[in-house]
Amino acid sequence: MTLFDIIGPVMVGPSSSHTAGAVKIGLAARKLMRQKILSARIDFHGSFLATGHGHGTDCAVVAGLLGMAVDDERIPDSIQYAEDAGMRITFGACDLGEDAHPNSVRMFLTGDRGKTLEIEAASLGGGRIMITKLDGLSANFSGDFPTLIVHNQDTPGHVAEVTMMLKNNAINIATMQLYRASRGGSAVMVLECDQEIPIDQVRYISGLPGINKVTYYSLEES
Repeated sequence: MTLFDIIGPVMVGPSSSHTAGAVKIGLAARKLMRQKILSARIDFHGSFLATGHGHGTDCAVVAGLLGMAVDDERIPDSIQYAEDAGMRITFGACDLGEDAHPNSVRMFLTGDRGKTLEIEAASLGGGRIMITKLDGLSANFSGDFPTLIVHNQDTPGHVAEVTMMLKNNAINIATMQLYRASRGGSAVMVLECDQEIPIDQVRYISGLPGINKVTYYSLEES
């Protein structure tokens, strides 16, 4: 734990969890999309739903989707900036279950090149966040590392293909998580890495048999 975990980040807004964390969730979603966002349906859960508007959580998430930093003075007016940019925003409520963090949000995003993304995320406090689900499957990564999310069929060999690609490119794995919906059904692997992954290697993995979808979270601006 660092000093910033205790006092929170330099930011605009009254709350590190409801404002700064919400901006970071929007920024993470923007990085995962890697294309201009045309529409965003944003549903709030728990404390985000109950008190988020008063803390500016709605403006904060939209600010992140626009690429604003947590200390950007335009955050309170971000919804107007989104409208001016042609981004269609709708807000709603959701119940993600009793196991979900109270500061949680679910978003359905559409990009200008046809990409869609369903993302669930939580603001943990002190500006820290966790991406908990992508397209309905568990993810659980922090957004602090370049992250490769691979949706695949639950059949042998896919983990070896991905890890061998990383080895061949001298990319070290910081954390690795494996999930599956059912035996032989849909599965997902989430790999946080110490180095950025070349985009041609992301495309290579995307084209392998049995790989359904690959999403890459880069710390670099898209």
